This record gives sequence, structure tokens and C-alpha cells, in this order.
Amino acid sequence: MPGQNQHPKFQMSQNPSPPIDQQTLARLEQRLGHVHARQRLGIEHDHEAVFGHGRSFFHPENWYSSHTLFKAALKFTGLYAVGQRNAQKIRILTNPVPLPNLPSAFHNFTILHITDLHADLNPEPMHRLALILPGLQYDICVLTGDYRGQTFGPFDAALETLRRLRAHIRTPVYAVLGNHDSIRMLPAIEDMNIRMLMNESIPIARDQHHIHLAGVDDAHYYRADNVHQAAHAIPPGTVSILLSHTPEIYRQAAHAGFSLMLSGHTHGGQICLPGSIPITLDASLPRALGAGPWTYASLTGYTSVGVGCSIAPVRFHCPPEITLHQLIRPADSSKAAPANAT
Repeated sequence: MPGQNQHPKFQMSQNPSPPIDQQTLARLEQRLGHVHARQRLGIEHDHEAVFGHGRSFFHPENWYSSHTLFKAALKFTGLYAVGQRNAQKIRILTNPVPLPNLPSAFHNFTILHITDLHADLNPEPMHRLALILPGLQYDICVLTGDYRGQTFGPFDAALETLRRLRAHIRTPVYAVLGNHDSIRMLPAIEDMNIRMLMNESIPIARDQHHIHLAGVDDAHYYRADNVHQAAHAIPPGTVSILLSHTPEIYRQAAHAGFSLMLSGHTHGGQICLPGSIPITLDASLPRALGAGPWTYASLTGYTSVGVGCSIAPVRFHCPPEITLHQLIRPADSSKAAPANAT
């Protein structure tokens, strides 16, 4: 017979997330509302399942033996050290984004996009990122989730690394949570002066003009996203940007009227065949949306392959990245530099 809190179909982690203290619970309920906070916490309690839930049937990141087995296989083939070196070669990409109705005051407005740090699993890439960040020029920074390496267990090390990186990122910083992140992490992240967007939006002003930035809770595993709630305060016809950890909700974002969606989650495959052909994206979406710029209906999107790695700190034919998205008025698009890597 399964235990009282274990569904018979689930293989649970041997290292569950720490229990929540009453102070953190009170802060979450005040910040998110009783329903959102309790719903997310309840799903987290069950989420270590390898099979079922979420948008994918099989979740290898939730299988606590997968990390050890994967590393052992790479070391046996002699590829582990090569993959580790690849994972430290962070590219800085520039992505011009022509947007109809973009106010002239926001022409060349630049967004630094960082995603999928998996900070506690990737110490060397995090050190490299800390060296890169001070030299970048941008107007705002956005983080699209997955700060923790595993999908369960402690998160203090991930938060501490994020705190050190935050010292190198200029304000303002906006963020959403990913499928590796516990809702328990939210108060500590906001204490770092990072504005979390939990199914909500805010206006960004420049010279009496506005664009709108929105974000949703994780849509891949926890299914805690609410695009309608995130968009409801945004005036129709205005430029709006949606942060979603996963690009899997591209249809909802397009039909809700968003202009641009910035995502991560897929790692671009992380382990790819020559030509950056992913073996798997761990996402339910067309492969064309798995990495880089894309369009769907009137929505422009970008899926970053991210900085860190999942399961093992290695990459093949899929170098890590941070991205500078440059918003431009379509009439001025010929003046913008093409997407490039430095």
C-alpha cells in the first residue's frame, strides 16, 4: 500500500522540498492570494512524479537517479569534460525586434534576457556570467525562471548564487518562476529587489509613453499560469511583452494580444546533434519554437537556450546564451543590426 501522501502511480523523490514555515506562508498568501499560494504549494507537494502531470508525460528531471546515470554514461564515453567546457562558453546574442505600434520613445529600448540558470548545478557558468554582466548595456533585465538545479529539495544554494549575480545586474529586474522553482523561493527573490510577475502586469514608462510587461507562473509542470489575468489590465493595441518560462503557451499569448513573448525552458535541447538539432526539447510545441526567434500569428517570440544546464552540467552543439532584445520601430528596422553572437 502506498503511503498516505504518495499516489500509487508516482515515484517520489528521496529528497523532498523543505516544509514551509508560517511566516513564508503568510507572505505568499498576502502576495498571491490564498488560492494561488495554496494551489501552487499543493501541486509542489505531489510534483516529484516521474510520469504524469504537466504538459509532458515523462519528466526525466524529476527522476532522482537520472542525474547520476547520465553523468556516468558521459564519463564512460569520455565526453563529460568536453561537455563541461562547452557549458562555460556563454554567448551574448543581439536580437532586433520590430514591433508595430512601438512608441518612438522606446526605439532601441533593450531588454537583457537571462534564463535557466540552474544556479546551484552550474558553478563555473555562473562565475563566467558574473564576469560578463557588468559590461552589458540595457534598459531592463528579465529572468524567465529555473533558478534551482533540481525540481525538488533544498534551494538555499541556488538563491545565494542568484543573490551574488544580482549584484552585477542593474535595476530594474523583472522575473517569473520556472518548473524547477518552488513558490517558497518567491519572497527571497523579491527581497533581492527583483520584481516577480505572477500572472500580472506592470506599465513601463518613458517620456510619458508606456509599454506593458507581464509575466505568468510556470505553465509547463505546475500549470499555474493565467494569461487572462496577466493581460486584463493591458489596454488593447498597446505594445505588451509576456514573460513565460516555457514557450508552450504561445497560442494563448498570441490570442490574448501580446506583442512579444520571451521564454526559456527548452535549453535548445542542450544535447544536440551537429547543426544544433535537438534530440528532445522537453516541451509540447513545434520544433521551430524551441530556440531563437519565431513568430506565430501576430505574436513575435524568442526562446532562449539559457545559461545553465539541467540533469548534468554539459552541452553539445548548443552553446549557452544571454540575449539582448532590441525593440525597434518597423520603419527604422533597416537601421538595426542583425541578430549576432559575440
